[in-house]
Amino acid sequence: MHNRKIGGAALLAGVILLAAGAAAAAAASDASAKDPAPTAKWHTLFDGKLLGTFRGWHSEGMPEGWHVVGGTLAKRGNVDDLVTREQFGSFELELEWKIGKEGNSGVFYRGTREYDEIYWSAPEYQLLDDANAPDGRNRLTAAASAYGLYAAPAGVVKPFGEWNKTRIVIKGDHVEHWLNGQRVVEYDLGSPEWKAKVAASKFSKYPNYGLAKTGLIGIQGDHPGSLALRHIRIRELP
Repeated sequence: MHNRKIGGAALLAGVILLAAGAAAAAAASDASAKDPAPTAKWHTLFDGKLLGTFRGWHSEGMPEGWHVVGGTLAKRGNVDDLVTREQFGSFELELEWKIGKEGNSGVFYRGTREYDEIYWSAPEYQLLDDANAPDGRNRLTAAASAYGLYAAPAGVVKPFGEWNKTRIVIKGDHVEHWLNGQRVVEYDLGSPEWKAKVAASKFSKYPNYGLAKTGLIGIQGDHPGSLALRHIRIRELP
């Protein structure tokens, strides 16, 4: 009888310990859920001064025709494209841009030097004066489109001479284009749909178009019109 009481007490103590352990684990899990992993650090590509983060596509330094004016990186007319000195794979890029009347430019991502021009390898986020530039007549080539492949809706871009905010998010093969707080384009590089669109486009001539897993970020300069950029920053994603 005495031994049975001892055994019962031990069993009860074990149950209490197990319950306490389960509660502690649940609390730890709950705390972890409430405390998300730290986000990646933002890195400035342009903050109103030349930082040496960009160079020309054809020139080693900053190409002639690009200037820092009033805290913006600006150009008028046709000049050499800009590209980052570093390469990026999965990332979030933010910038603000203001384009002149009939202006046409773009942001390239995952560009390589395999071909003579960056747009033969790199998908493009279109920067455009939709109301006045010829490309604005087609949603596939209008502002914030994935140029020639995925259309962006009308009415989101601001008129020429006003500031727009662009955000590009790439994680693995998934791409999102954001404009003025709205997600306007979403697609997956290498998907059957994407391959079909590329095959039906002018990019079909370049077998490795859009297939690089990492590459340069570029700003198109060799198109007409004026362009000003500010607050360009990036953070890499896991």
